[in-house]
Amino acid sequence: MIGEQLSTQMDSNVNVVNRTGGSGVVGHQAMVDAEPDGQTIGLVTVEIGMMHHQGLTDISGEDLTAISQMNEDGAGITVAADAEWETAEELLTYIEEHPGEVTASGTGQGGIWHLALLGMLLDNDLPVDAVNFVPSEGAAPALQELVAGGIDMTTNALGESKTMLDSDRAKALGVMGSERDPAFPDVETLQEQTGSDYSMSVWRGIAGPKDMDATVVEELECHLGLIAESDSFNDFMTDSGLGVKYANAEDFQALMAEDDAKKGEVMEEAGLAK
Repeated sequence: MIGEQLSTQMDSNVNVVNRTGGSGVVGHQAMVDAEPDGQTIGLVTVEIGMMHHQGLTDISGEDLTAISQMNEDGAGITVAADAEWETAEELLTYIEEHPGEVTASGTGQGGIWHLALLGMLLDNDLPVDAVNFVPSEGAAPALQELVAGGIDMTTNALGESKTMLDSDRAKALGVMGSERDPAFPDVETLQEQTGSDYSMSVWRGIAGPKDMDATVVEELECHLGLIAESDSFNDFMTDSGLGVKYANAEDFQALMAEDDAKKGEVMEEAGLAK
């Protein structure tokens, strides 16, 4: 969607190339290695602040030129519709009183939603093994396992749980965002429920190689800002279960640095850093 809209606004072809592999390393490395001439930009994801802590690569957000943040989704806490808990606070109390009984999933080992769970436990002075974590290939299979009774909770974004929530096969107990998810306004944040300021979110934005020309960045930033405000982009994101969160180049660069430090601290404390 961003590529299509950039093509229209700039009256130029924007070719989208998917570069998979290495838990995101391959795609991010392609951005880092490109010439800083504005011809190659990419969709940078929250994993840029996680991969090097895991020993998967040496690159980080410092090796990129931020242009615009386009998205953010807080980690949700989803349980089966017939689960005994009605709030995140009730669930956390149960975990404290019954360590090792609750099983969670939502992503692969060490992935963003696993990190969200571990950070939440640590923030509540609970050991990281207080909840059993079962790796999955993503939110969809984890949610299927949830409604089948194989696990007790997931910690993926609420938008990824939308189908299950809308069909009343699951219920959302809370969200780990700094504010409520606009698509799920009735779901309270952890801060509202427990007073904790802990949050964990996934985000996506556009960036390019380090040392891009400031005028090129400014032009792209302007185009991306218009896209973020457009009805077509917002409708697309809503239909996809994704949140829109825009930030300019300066603020996005700062976010990458702050998020890297925050996630590194959680990963270190949880024993995931190498």
